[in-house]
Amino acid sequence: MLKKDQKISKTTQKSIIAKVASEKQVQGNKGKYSNVKPGCLVRVYQRIREGKKERLQAFEGLVIARKHGSELGATITVRREAGGFGVERVYPLHSPLIEKIEIVRRSKVRRAKLYYLRQRAGRKMRLKEKITRVGDAQKAPEIQPAIKEVQASEK
Repeated sequence: MLKKDQKISKTTQKSIIAKVASEKQVQGNKGKYSNVKPGCLVRVYQRIREGKKERLQAFEGLVIARKHGSELGATITVRREAGGFGVERVYPLHSPLIEKIEIVRRSKVRRAKLYYLRQRAGRKMRLKEKITRVGDAQKAPEIQPAIKEVQASEK
C-alpha cells in the first residue's frame, strides 16, 4: 500500500482508476450472463464504431468454451461455420462493447470445453437439443407457448 507522503506516477494513477471503474461496472453486470454455457447457440451483439458512426453487429455461433467463471476477465469462445471455414471469436463477458448476448438454443453436452468440434464440420457438428422440464419454464420463457399447448392437450 502507499505511504502518506508517497507520490504516485501518472500511469499508476490511470491504472488504479481504470481498475476501480471496471470493478464497479462488473458488479453491475455480475450474474447477467451466468446462463451462457458451452453448448449454447448464442447471438452476440457487439457495438462497432466506424468513424463517427456506431452500429451493432451480430455474431451467431456455438459457445465452445467459457473461461474464468464470472470474474472480471471472464470470456466465452463462440464458433461458427462461414463459407466453409470455421470462425472463432473470443468475447469478454463484462466488456462495455457487448450490448447483449441472446441465447437462441441450448444443447446437451458432457464437456466443459468443446474443442473437439473444431475437427468436425457440417452435420457432424450438430449437438442434441436440451429438453427443459416444465418446472424450468420460468428460466426458459421461449418454451412457454409449447408447454401451454401440451398442458391443453392433456386436459
